[in-house]
Amino acid sequence: MRYCPNVGHESKYVDGSFRRNVIAVAEGTLTSQAVHVLVFEGFADWEPAYALAELRRSGKRSIVTVGFNLLPVRSMGGLRVVPDGALTDIRLSEMEILILPGGDLWETAYPEAGLNHVLKNLIAADVPIAAICAGTLAVARAGLLNDRRHTSNMPGYIAEHAPQYSGVALYEPAPAVNDRGVITASGLAPVEFAREIFRQLGIFSAADEELWFDMFKHGRLPEPAH
Repeated sequence: MRYCPNVGHESKYVDGSFRRNVIAVAEGTLTSQAVHVLVFEGFADWEPAYALAELRRSGKRSIVTVGFNLLPVRSMGGLRVVPDGALTDIRLSEMEILILPGGDLWETAYPEAGLNHVLKNLIAADVPIAAICAGTLAVARAGLLNDRRHTSNMPGYIAEHAPQYSGVALYEPAPAVNDRGVITASGLAPVEFAREIFRQLGIFSAADEELWFDMFKHGRLPEPAH
């Protein structure tokens, strides 16, 4: 995978795979299992954005938005999103991963019992979960961080908001952590978050992953091919 800048300063694959991916999206040849992302009022739209764009373009994954209900929501950045389905109606067999963005909602009341049920069922079915920023509170409240290495926004953040959490000894001060299919990340690390999702789903080769990370984390384009 090689990128080169075009006149609009956007990037496309030198070898033509970008064009093939666009055609795949247009012709509906994406994977049957879908990446599901939970949307809710005030969700932090930029946090899963790096992952979603590349999952759809390079990974040819279908993206499905799910809500606590079917009502439209507006993201923190002002994007109006109508969920494709309700969280309680999802089928595990159709899910490749569930992504939980951050947002102020997680520090307030939400349908916790219903979400906990879904999260536990996903793990029992070996479907990975990726949570970033305050979204880590949801997986902590479901008991999924008590026996897994994990991270969040800062030490003490989860314990402050999730009194049932008992995994403090497994907290790692890292941008993103993946332990047995549960990915957690700081809200300051959307690029690292995306990289862990790519690794979990096998999106890139090691070389392509390094190339992608170098571009989007450090702003370094690769040397032009000769």
